Amino acid sequence: MQRSKSEHVALITGANSGIGLELTRKLLAEGWQVIALNRSKVPTEDMELQKAISSEQLRIYKVADLTDYDSLRLALQKLHNKEPYIDVIFNNAGQSFPELTYSRQGRETHYELITVVPYIILMELKDLLLKGRLKTVINTSSSALNMRKSFTLEQLEHPQKFRKVVGPYAASKLALSLWTEAIAPSLANEGILIRSVDPGVNNTVRKNQKSGLPIWMKPFMRFASPPTHGAGLLFESAVGKHQSKTGVFLIKGKIQSLPFRESAPQLLKRLEEIYRQQFKQEAGIEADARV
Repeated sequence: MQRSKSEHVALITGANSGIGLELTRKLLAEGWQVIALNRSKVPTEDMELQKAISSEQLRIYKVADLTDYDSLRLALQKLHNKEPYIDVIFNNAGQSFPELTYSRQGRETHYELITVVPYIILMELKDLLLKGRLKTVINTSSSALNMRKSFTLEQLEHPQKFRKVVGPYAASKLALSLWTEAIAPSLANEGILIRSVDPGVNNTVRKNQKSGLPIWMKPFMRFASPPTHGAGLLFESAVGKHQSKTGVFLIKGKIQSLPFRESAPQLLKRLEEIYRQQFKQEAGIEADARV
């Protein structure tokens, strides 16, 4: 299918449920093309989504596990080979887990999924972003980052203790916003804008899924906004009044200063090391093995 350069194209991670799914629906309704990087299919009973898939307005690239570099690398290669350009990357995937776990690479799972993977996706797809018109990256962060009383790289990669929401989850969201701010000047030199955004408290709890919410928070979720609210905030952050801003962290449509900003340069350096020494280097080893 030949796609017109006049059409906006968005990449969304975690587009199969919650805020990501509602953002997908909103963008499709606005006439956007949507590339979904998902672990599972979008709801099969949703006829509008199925119609969009049939017409290729919605294109899904399946990745078994975003935190598994082999799986992520394969999905990104397929995407890269088929897609001519991207206007906006929405790094949205990132749930709160109920216990301490580690990725295949040996780093705490929240950190790997919420902080590291969005950096890898940006680096791998930057050339497609540069071919688009909006050249924008929106990283889904959280106001939970304000709950952090301390912040170190060691806490991120190998936390000594686990607390729901305010522990590794909040630390990883803070790290995401910090590297977003830190990388903004260099990306701006290439014409790319990047922002991190709090989508607010949305009720995205699914039945039969272990929750990463503390017990005391669960009763309040019935009063939380529906995922359409968060999707609207993410959409607005991409094309609304702050669309010319870069490096900022947005809460309720307003720019907020980040804590622990002095840690941002070291964090960004560490992410670049992970990307170059693990994601890219391992890809080179695999390529050599196939020759």
